[in-house]
Amino acid sequence: MNNKKIFNLFVNPGWNADSSGFSYITQQKNLKQFNKIDFKKMQVGPLLDQERLAKQLSALLKTPVAAADLPVTNVRQKDKTHLAITASGKNYMLNLADYSLEPAKGEHENEKEAISPDGQWIAYTDKYNLFIKATKTGEIKQLSKEGRKNYEYASYYEWGEIIEGENGERPPHFNVQWSPDSKWIQAYICDLTKGQKMYLLDWSVDTLYRARLLSYYRGSPGDTDMVYMTPVLFNVETGEEIRMDEYRNVNETALEWSKEPGLIYIENRKRGYQQVDLYLYDVNNKKQDLLYSEKSPTNIDNYSSEVVNEWGKIIITSEKDGWKQLYLLDIKSKNLLPITNGSYYVNSILFIDNKSRSILFTASGKEQERNPYFQHLYRINIDRKETILLTPENANHDVSVSPDGKYFVDNISTLDMPTRTVLRETATGKIIREISKANIDELLAMNFHFPEAFTATGRDGITIIYGAIWKPSNFDGTKKYPVIDQSYTGPHTNMFPRSFAAAIGRNNQALAELGFIVVTVDGLGTAGRSKAFHDVSYKNMGKNLTDHVLAIKELGKRYTWIDTTRVGIFGHSAGGYDAGHAVLEFPDFYKVAVASSADHDFRMEKDWWPEMYMGWPVDSTYNQVSNITMAGNLKGKLLIVHGGIDENVNPSATFKLAEALVKADKEFDMLIFPSQHHGYQGKFNDYFTKKLWNYFVEHLLGAKPVWDFPLN
Repeated sequence: MNNKKIFNLFVNPGWNADSSGFSYITQQKNLKQFNKIDFKKMQVGPLLDQERLAKQLSALLKTPVAAADLPVTNVRQKDKTHLAITASGKNYMLNLADYSLEPAKGEHENEKEAISPDGQWIAYTDKYNLFIKATKTGEIKQLSKEGRKNYEYASYYEWGEIIEGENGERPPHFNVQWSPDSKWIQAYICDLTKGQKMYLLDWSVDTLYRARLLSYYRGSPGDTDMVYMTPVLFNVETGEEIRMDEYRNVNETALEWSKEPGLIYIENRKRGYQQVDLYLYDVNNKKQDLLYSEKSPTNIDNYSSEVVNEWGKIIITSEKDGWKQLYLLDIKSKNLLPITNGSYYVNSILFIDNKSRSILFTASGKEQERNPYFQHLYRINIDRKETILLTPENANHDVSVSPDGKYFVDNISTLDMPTRTVLRETATGKIIREISKANIDELLAMNFHFPEAFTATGRDGITIIYGAIWKPSNFDGTKKYPVIDQSYTGPHTNMFPRSFAAAIGRNNQALAELGFIVVTVDGLGTAGRSKAFHDVSYKNMGKNLTDHVLAIKELGKRYTWIDTTRVGIFGHSAGGYDAGHAVLEFPDFYKVAVASSADHDFRMEKDWWPEMYMGWPVDSTYNQVSNITMAGNLKGKLLIVHGGIDENVNPSATFKLAEALVKADKEFDMLIFPSQHHGYQGKFNDYFTKKLWNYFVEHLLGAKPVWDFPLN
């Protein structure tokens, strides 16, 4: 119960497996409460005995646990006598009969074998080869023969898996996919023989006085010596092996068995993300049929496919016509017809009703005269093409649908309207009952200013872009305030805080309280709007901040209290790239920057992300947008920060930028957290927060920083 001032900004329902109701957590100042709703009675009641669970957790975690503040973040009913809970970051199964707790196995956690759907065979690996064993007789069949270390059958590759020492062992992996009729088994050959590694030095073990060498397999943009995954199929009866070498890829080619015997779908994304092909493969005659192909001169970033066997159709999500929309592909005729159509962005499919042939989906920008980032829930019948809005309120709707599709929980809010959570029926969108309301009374007592949405004109002089402003609670319109830009222009997402929880969760208000105006901007090139809007950043990510500069200047003309001569910026990861890039590409505008865990040069990143947004093969544009090649442009103050064992964005680019800045004789500051990964935890996050605040206080506000204060 870390937060003592605001409560119930978001309710995450734990749906009962049989759709008979759901559980949820609400919080008051001195009580975290676990509730349940039974759909038959539509009454709220206690989900569990919090005193009994507190005793069990105290014994399990070996630390005192208060019944009013259980360290449980997620809970849902598995059956009448068992609850699945997440406590202190780990998953457990709670037996309500005796309140015993057992560790819950994750979907792939510690899995070393897979039983066939008919229960006749168990698949497993031994010495990197795939075997099956008969459950009745114990008969063993060896399906693969060529497996060896670093050429491993029925394995997979995780791009963040850490190997200790130069010749250390990779964590064990096992994964197969049985056909529904149990006659075939699909797996991958994980080929690491030419895979290149990235390295880290871990100085964090107090009892060691030499750093631990850590490594992980990771390809960079343009590499050809990488980890490759090859799909392979085995006939259980004959042992026949079908190698699909044509689908050998640096990413797993997705395969999914059809419910029709002997058929498997193959979704192959070409490297460079400019082409995707969907095939239906017949294992009996070894023939494949191309069902769908999509190509793009830029990238294909929002494609997905979902087979609906009962309809004989495939639902495809694509931006091919300019907006992310839903399409229906007939498997036999290969006809592709639009399900949805319009100048709006489909976010996700939440439920498919086979009987009524309808789809529940969320979308943004469909309702005219509303913020284009607000999300709403819709239902559409694929035959009548009738789209029904189920969440009519002019606000953002974060929703969760029950397993049977009859109900949904709706968190309704905006950046300046606290959350109201309700239960609705999907047939009409009718509100059945209120679940909770956000309580921000103590925040309001502190003279809290709600964040404000704003619009500005994009670099094309036409497009309206959106952003948000945070002001200090003692805001004085007669003063001039320096501006801090919180940035993350990574093209796969957007920053506008469409919900109240997002607006509060940014911690931008705390930064504003120090005497700043804090803004965030979604310029051209970010996600969530049209394909053309998104494509502005393709092979051009370094220019993503242009709209930020224009928007802040426009705000400066609009409001006398904005000082555009004192502008700072901060960001993490891709946002850290933005922060570093801002003071290098726009050194006369951005005066102070804090860049944390940044990918300062995309050539040193993981392969897939830059190849998606900067293209493949690697060309001169990578050099043009690199922060490292621009080091000589620095005029203002720059703090670069990184975790020493960051396996997501390797710290090497931060070190390389530091070298370039030294060679360019530029003054800068650097902070390394030797024990931290991509995000900073606990005291390290507190330290970084204080460092960031003080950096702007000193260099942008021109005030004396204060270090010795408690950070709550």
